Amino acid sequence: MRTTLILSTMILFVGVNGAMSMTQPARSAAGGRYQEAILGGGCFWCLEAVFEDMAGVRSAVSGYAGGDDANPDYESVCSGASGHAEVVKVTFDPDVVSYRDLLEVFFSIHDPTTHNRQGADIGIQYRSIILYRDEAQKRIAEAAIREENASNFWKSDLVTEVTPFTVFHLAEPYHQDYFRRNPEQGYCQAVVAPKVKKFRDKFPEKRR
Repeated sequence: MRTTLILSTMILFVGVNGAMSMTQPARSAAGGRYQEAILGGGCFWCLEAVFEDMAGVRSAVSGYAGGDDANPDYESVCSGASGHAEVVKVTFDPDVVSYRDLLEVFFSIHDPTTHNRQGADIGIQYRSIILYRDEAQKRIAEAAIREENASNFWKSDLVTEVTPFTVFHLAEPYHQDYFRRNPEQGYCQAVVAPKVKKFRDKFPEKRR
């Protein structure tokens, strides 16, 4: 599993995250132009790498959300004790890319039918989750799930959790832009890179 690949690095940063926890406004603070989506679907390195490559996305930041721990770090999230999922906070320009477009890509780059796992990554931190910012996002997310279930693409119904967003906890610095900074790392080669390639092959029109 991925945890063993970065244990030595993790030791250097455990405990840093506490000071980075933050409650996010309904819109991004960047002049009110941008909106935010909070999504989790397995390892946040994967989602971050894909969304950073998407047109209309201003930033994709790795973090933790959906649990009860007020001061989570990578160790507590990996243990499952925090209840948090690994998520990305995607700040996007709705004039360029819609929330529904983000969800279309989101469902294509992870398996939303597997409970608390993505491939060899197992645990509640890897669950499929959409944390909606407002009622509009909730409606779009629920409709998207209905459409995915009706498409007959999946062998079983989606287990994606749709829950209200409360707090986003920024992950430790070494998690940010991980794929971009470590493209040759084993997990990146085996897991992240194929997801990025899948996005680029399936949605060439959505690339920056």
